[in-house]
Amino acid sequence: MTYTDTRTIRQMCDAFDVTPRTLRFYEAKELLFPIRDGQKRLFTRRDRARLKLILRGKRFGFSLEEIRQLLDLYDTGDQQYTQMKETLALAQERLEAMEAQREELDHAITDLRDQMDWVSNVLGSLDPDKKAAE
Repeated sequence: MTYTDTRTIRQMCDAFDVTPRTLRFYEAKELLFPIRDGQKRLFTRRDRARLKLILRGKRFGFSLEEIRQLLDLYDTGDQQYTQMKETLALAQERLEAMEAQREELDHAITDLRDQMDWVSNVLGSLDPDKKAAE
């Protein structure tokens, strides 16, 4: 059996920098649907597009369930209007959460620097070599 424009699991791993286990996991979660040819999995152009979206969604912090729901909207027959609309809404929520996390992290970094400066100053005032030189 020959399939045109398909990729093997190794080619997918190389192209997307993922492991075979990752691809099998996404297949088990019904996010990817490779063609089975005996023991071989052959990934279609659609699988490659889906994997690209899955990896992007994961990078943005979407859950696999959220990603699945968005991918499933592709076939609604409205030229992806619903899919894009839902993606935009979810992305807006995620962006707001990421910005809040960044703000919290910025505050934590500032607090840590302040504490490090304080400890450094205390150590400087307690330095026996510095006191001996006085």
